[in-house]
Parts: sequence; structure tokens; C-alpha cells
Amino acid sequence: MVFTLQRYVFRELFKVFLLSSIGLTLILSLGSILQPVQKYGVGPGQVLHLMGYFLPVTLTFVLPMAALFACSLVYGRFASDNELDACRASGVHMMTVVYPGLTLAIVVTIATLLLSFHVTPAFVHRAEKSFKDDARQILFRNIQRRGYYALPPDQRNIIYADQVSPAQSTLSGVVLVRLAKQSANVERVVAAEAAHIAFNPHEQFNEVEVKAHNTFQIDSQDESGAGADWLSLTFEFGSLLADEIKFKRLDEMKRIRINPIEFHPVARLSRDIYVQTIAELLAQDIRNTLDAGRSYRLHSGSEIIEFTASRCEPRQDRRIELLGDIVVDQYEADTPPRKTASITSAKAFLHLEGDELWPTLTLDVYNARLNDSAFLKMRHFIRSLVLPTSIENTMARFKTEDNRLAPATLKENIPGLTEGMTRDLERRKLQLAIIMDKAMLEVKSELHSRLVFGLGCVPMILIGIGLGIVKRGGHLLSAFGVSCLPAAMLIICIMSGKQIIENVKTQVSGTLVMWGGLGVLCFFVLAIYARLFRT
Repeated sequence: MVFTLQRYVFRELFKVFLLSSIGLTLILSLGSILQPVQKYGVGPGQVLHLMGYFLPVTLTFVLPMAALFACSLVYGRFASDNELDACRASGVHMMTVVYPGLTLAIVVTIATLLLSFHVTPAFVHRAEKSFKDDARQILFRNIQRRGYYALPPDQRNIIYADQVSPAQSTLSGVVLVRLAKQSANVERVVAAEAAHIAFNPHEQFNEVEVKAHNTFQIDSQDESGAGADWLSLTFEFGSLLADEIKFKRLDEMKRIRINPIEFHPVARLSRDIYVQTIAELLAQDIRNTLDAGRSYRLHSGSEIIEFTASRCEPRQDRRIELLGDIVVDQYEADTPPRKTASITSAKAFLHLEGDELWPTLTLDVYNARLNDSAFLKMRHFIRSLVLPTSIENTMARFKTEDNRLAPATLKENIPGLTEGMTRDLERRKLQLAIIMDKAMLEVKSELHSRLVFGLGCVPMILIGIGLGIVKRGGHLLSAFGVSCLPAAMLIICIMSGKQIIENVKTQVSGTLVMWGGLGVLCFFVLAIYARLFRT
């Protein structure tokens, strides 16, 4: 008889729970994909895929609310129809009737914890991979629709175009704008007659390569500008969704706590600091060599170049500017070296390009005069130059044995840098320290919030059962409405605790606020069921 009663109650619970879960999931799933569709220009064919990818995110919140609704409604009707009184008159204990609701609560708790710690992050990463696979379509679709597209994640690089040809991956009437990091000021503008777009996929981001034809470039620090027949530019098409702690799996958060370089924003800024340090060390080395009256030498395979200049200044965009009376001599690395060309100019740049950990140098000479010719070449490039051994040896201290960056070592000071150079690096290092600390705090707050929310499903649902029985004389939905108040209180405590934890000075109290909210729910459960057992 007892098992028959429990199966009856559980069957009623499951029917209401299933129907309410389906209804809420459909409503919330449509709302969850509106932002990606609007922000990234996702096509109609991807909408269904996105709904599947975001389904676990929706279920994490839907399952507890659906279970709370089902328990409040079913137990309220069970009590209002005097079925509960009949059971108790037959000698059935109150807990025997509550067992089906408690079972549902435990199942929902386990499902919520699994969803939040494992399933949801995995599906978000799949959605991210879908976005990256369709990055080309997203870019061209946005340019067709709006005339421009700002590349994520920081939207500093903006591509404008008059005409788009997705089939040939080309743009016509192109303007490329790069904004400064610390402000909305324009850092660089490149205008081109046409451009070919190519995507180079990486594990955590895509690299967009723009090969522009008939270009004219204006720099914020060089208003005169310069033109070139061809110019190749690369931009990062970063993470759209998964590059946040709240979408990380449990094992990923553990790895980030052990080694912050596992977090892509930390790794990205660490690489920027590493490359900028190379640029400033190289600029200092070039300056010291030129001040001593010697020419500076660089190698590129079987070729050697030597150059002299009046001044040398590092830039903040992985470039070193050479100014004054510039003379560049190119040699074949024979024995002895044989001069093949001599170039004169008043301005040139050394660019750090390629892999940040193993960069190469490109010498970009403006208005170059080759071999004392009367004709000027607007841009002359010498590519694949190798960093000096002394610079590589100095920077080796910042890499681990498996050739990865160690963010902690990037905080060290480099001897030999000028005060101006050190000031810029200190600003970047401070920014790196802030991001690392914030990541650690976000990991802590995310772990506690997921645990508290998952474990809080049991007292929330038990409160719904108790109030459903207590409010038997009122409207069937009144118990659910009252039960939502403790649930809302728990969510407020979780959100407040997360905000407090992310304040470095008050980490412990933020954790106490979260778990305190769960404690208050447990107190409500004891108070409600103490009243029920007395009656």
C-alpha cells in the first residue's frame, strides 16, 4: 500500500515536472540565443544548433523551478482534496508521503550539479567551436548587413567595406581601423582598394589574415601616411562565449587555480608583455650600438643586413621606429660577406611578427632609395630576420621547460631598460596582476555559487512541499508563489556573495553570505516541518 501511494504521488509529480520543464525550457531557450543572434549575426541555419548548445544552460535554472512548481502544486492539491488527511488517518507517516518529493529534489540536485560543473561548460565550448567554424560567414554577413564588423573579443579592430564577395572571400573599398587599448582613439587606419580575407584556426581563437591591395596607411603618430602595393595584416578573432570563468568546467577551473596561464585572457596579456619586452630590449640594444658608432646587424637565413640610423624609439604596437639618416646594407652570407644592395631612407620600422614566443623581425623601409637610384620605392620589406642571440637568452628566463610563459616571472624587472620603457611595462604588468587576481577570485566565487545553488535545490523543493500542504485552503498557485520567496532570497545571497568575493579584501565574508543563504533555507525547512509534524 505504501509503495502504491508513493508511486501515485511520484507519477503526479513527474507529469507536472515534465510539462513545466518543457514549457519553461522552450521560452528561456529562445531568449538565451537572442543576444548571440543579434550581436554576432548568426544565420537562420545556426539557430537550432544554438538552441541545442544552450539547452544545458537553460536546464540548470529550469529544473529547480519546475520541481518547485510541481511539488507545490501536487502536494497542495493532495492536501486540499483531503487525501493527505486520509493517509494520516490510515496510519501513514508524513515523511512517507514526502519521500517522492524528496526523491525528486535529490535527483534535481544531482542533475543541477552535473549540469553546472560539467555539461553546461562542455556545450558552451561546442557552441564556441560552432562560432569559430562559421567565423568567416559571421564576418561577411555582418559587413553585408551593417557595412562593418568589429572583431571580438575587445572589438578594437574594425573592418569596413563597400562591397562584399563571400564566394571569393574578398572585400572592395576597404578601411581597417585599429582603436587604442586605453581609449576609443584611433591608433591606425589602413585604406585599401581590395582585400582578401583568410582565417587561420587556433585552439582558443581564430587568426584573421587580411591581404590588402593598393593600400594607404595612416598612423596616429605618423600623420603623413605611407602607401604600398600589398600589405598583409593579422588580427585575432577571439573567443565569443567560452572565454569566461562562468563557462569553465571543474577541471579547467582547477588548472587555472594552479597555473593562471591556462586562462586565455591571462595568456594573451602575458604574450603582449613578453613581445613588448622583446621590442624594448631590442630598441635599447640598437640604441647602444648606434651610439657607439657601429652599425646594427641582423640575420635572415643566408642573408645579413646592417643598418645605421640617427634615432631609435620603441612603439607600443610591437614596432621599433628608426628615424634620421638610415642606411641599410644587405649581404649574402658568403666568406667574406658579399654586399647585394644598399638602401637609404629617412624612416623605417622593425616589426615583431609571427608566434609571440618565437617572433621574427620584418624591416619596413619607407620611401626607400635602392643602390643610389633616383627612383623611390614607397615600401621595401626585408622579412624573416632572426632576433639577436643576446635578446633570446635574456627572454628565456620567462619561459618554462615546455616552452610556455610563466606569468609570475613576467612581473620581474629587466635590467638595462630606460625609465620610459619600464613605465609602460609596469602598467602592463599591473594590468596582468589585476587580471590574474580577478581570475582567482572568480574561480573561487564560481565554485561556491554552483555548489550552493545545486545543494539549495533540496531545501527549496522541501519548502515548496511544506507550503503546499500548509496553504491547502488557498489557491493552488499561492504555495508556489510563497515558495519562490526563499528561492529568490538564496539567489540574491549567491549573487551578493559573488560580488563580495570578487572584492579582494572581503573574500571570506562573501563565502559566508552564500552559505548563510543556504543555512536560512534549511532553517525554514526545519520550522515548516516542525509545524507539520506537530499537527
